[in-house]
Order: sequence, then structure tokens, then C-alpha cells
Amino acid sequence: MTELIQLGKNAKKAAVLLGAAGSSDKNKALAAVAKGLRTDCEMIIAENKKDLENAKANGMSESMLDRLALNEQRIEGIAAAVEKIINLDDPVGKVSDGTLLPNGLQLTRVSVPLGVIAVIFEARPNVTADAAALCLKSGNTVILRGGKEAIFSNTAIVNSMRKSVESAGLPADCIQLVEDTSRETATQLMRMNDYVDVLLPRGGAGLIRSVVENASVPVIQTGVGNCHVYVDASADVQMATDIVFNAKCSRVSVCNACESLLIHRDAVNTVLPAIAAKLAEKNVIMYGDETACGILADALPASEEDWATEYLDYKISVKVVDSTDEAIAHIAEYSTGHSEAIITNSITDAEKFTRLVDSAAVYVNASTRFTDGGEFGFGAEIGISTQKLHARGPVGLPELTSYKFVIRGNGQVR
Repeated sequence: MTELIQLGKNAKKAAVLLGAAGSSDKNKALAAVAKGLRTDCEMIIAENKKDLENAKANGMSESMLDRLALNEQRIEGIAAAVEKIINLDDPVGKVSDGTLLPNGLQLTRVSVPLGVIAVIFEARPNVTADAAALCLKSGNTVILRGGKEAIFSNTAIVNSMRKSVESAGLPADCIQLVEDTSRETATQLMRMNDYVDVLLPRGGAGLIRSVVENASVPVIQTGVGNCHVYVDASADVQMATDIVFNAKCSRVSVCNACESLLIHRDAVNTVLPAIAAKLAEKNVIMYGDETACGILADALPASEEDWATEYLDYKISVKVVDSTDEAIAHIAEYSTGHSEAIITNSITDAEKFTRLVDSAAVYVNASTRFTDGGEFGFGAEIGISTQKLHARGPVGLPELTSYKFVIRGNGQVR
């Protein structure tokens, strides 16, 4: 606990200096970070190999190993993502709602950093750089706590970023890493109300549940994605096949991948065999209801648990429904509020789906894989919020600020 308290004190102290930094200062630091990541590429890959070796020895799945792995191309992508943040508007200091009150007071609302942000995440070392860079641009200091699976990678990335930030004239303690990856440190970080202003968990259902149950600091809930694609009776078969294949297979280990497929009964005999044949190219295992299993000889019977599972693997659940209303009801019961899509040629069904499905992102005739800060034009994001208060959907720069009221007068008293 002593180490965490010191990290909190460091973060609070650095926040004062970071808060005084202008956009040019922060952008200079981000440019240095991107350059430093490229310079330290070989060192980061060498440290990442240690994590990969340990993960393989511990039986980590191929899809999770993919999330963990770094190479020159991925590090270049991380550095490029940092550079994109440079070109985004600084969210701090935005003035809105200027009002002249009847008593002559001038009331304005000004955007300000949240303060000290803690991020708890799992085996995704790219999150380390994305989160730190977004926090830096938005004027927030950050305490990062990754999983033990990526400790060597995370340490290498953070050390590179700290060195670069300091070389640009800002405190290295704008970015800090919790090096103790025990469960106790995660729980303690969730309760550091004196130092942490907001906590963002980014990971699987177990991590999210642990944070929700244990945290006493404010939380922006992100992560779990039991995403659905509903193929309506009027859907184009080729479009449906292409979208489901992309949503499921382009990268199975991410939260915006499709996990659940719903198909209208009137289209199932045509659509389901076409989708199954395409998914077979990636050896996707399909867990179907009675109708789906009757059509697909290789499908396995779905359990109640399958409807609610985020597989993060080459697996998908399949349910046949009698109407758009039934599809919407199924999504309402099992969705995690992340991303859902309808494939349809019916304007009426599309409008009903977008109106009644209550998720952060709702698509018509497009893949759920677009739910991403970069794809939405927000730049990199810390995660996808599945809650409704403060932030929903990609958590980018604006979502990492709050606001304060500034009131100017000329002697008014009450």
C-alpha cells in the first residue's frame, strides 16, 4: 500500500504542473513519446518476448496471445496513434454556456481535466500507450495497473514514455505504472479516494465485475462486449455474410467483435448456410438453437450461458427469431450494451432497431468492428464505455474532462 500511496502523491503533484501546461507543451511531449517508442522499438519487443514466453508456458489461448504480442508494425501503429492525438483539439479550457445573470454576474462553464486517472487493464500492452497519451493530452496524470501477463511489455513502454515526457519538460510522473501485479494492489487502487479521481477498468467480464463490486472511487465502466448482429428477413445474403464474417473474424479478441448472431426465420434457410460456409474458413465453432442445429450439421447445441458469453475466440452463438421485436428483446436480455447491428433492406425495421436497441453503438448494414475512437474520428480511445453517466461509447479526449463554473462579478454580495 505504501508504494501505491507514493504513486498517488506523485500523480497529484505532477497534476499541478501538467494543469499549467499549454497545448503546445503537451503536444511537444506527445511528439517526444512517439519518437521514443520508435527509438526503443527493439527493447520493447525484447521485453514483450518475455511476456509471450511466460504466457505460452501458462497455456494462454492463441487469441489472447494475439492481444499480447508486439512487433515492429504494431509499435509503429502505437506511435502513429500517439501522433494522431497531437492533431486533435485540446479538450481543456473550452468555454461554454456564457450567461449574464440578472444580478450582473457573468457565468461561464470551462472544461477541466478529471485529475488523476487510474486505469486497470489486462493483457493489452497497446492500452498502456493509448491511455497514457490520451490522459496527457487531456491534462490528466495517470496511474496504470496492467496484468501480470504483460508486465515486461508495460514496464518497457512506460519507461520509454516517462523518459520522453521528461525530456520535453513535463514531469515524468505524469505517467506511472504499478509494478506489483497482485490482486491486492488492484483492490487497493480501487479505493484510493484521496488520490484517484476516476478509475477506468479495461478488460474481461471478471475484471469489470471486480471493479464494480470493490471500487469506492468513481468508475467509468468499459470493456465487455457481447455484440449482436441481427440478419433481418429482407437482408441481402452477400452483405449479411460479409458483415458477419468481418464482425466475427477480423479480430476475435477485441470487445467490438460479434459474439451473437440472430437470424429471422424467413431468411434462415438461405442466410445461415452462406454465413456458416464463410465462417468455416476460420474454423469458427457455432453454438445454435434447435432450428440452427437442424440446418447446420456441425453446429453444437447452445446453452443459456452461450447467449450471454463474450467468447473472444473463434466461436459464435446463433439464434433464429420470428421477428425484429424478438431480436430486440433477445438483445435487451443478453447484451452488455456495447455494439449491435441490423442487416436489413427495410427502413421500418432499421428505424425500429435503432430506436429500441439500448447500446452505446447501434449499426444499420455495417460491422460492429467500427466501434472505435479512431474509426469514429475521435483519435485513440481509452476504452468503450457501456454505461450511461458521463461517458458512453468510445472514451476519448472530451470524456476525460469535467468542467467548473467561473463567475465574474464587480462586487455583488448575496
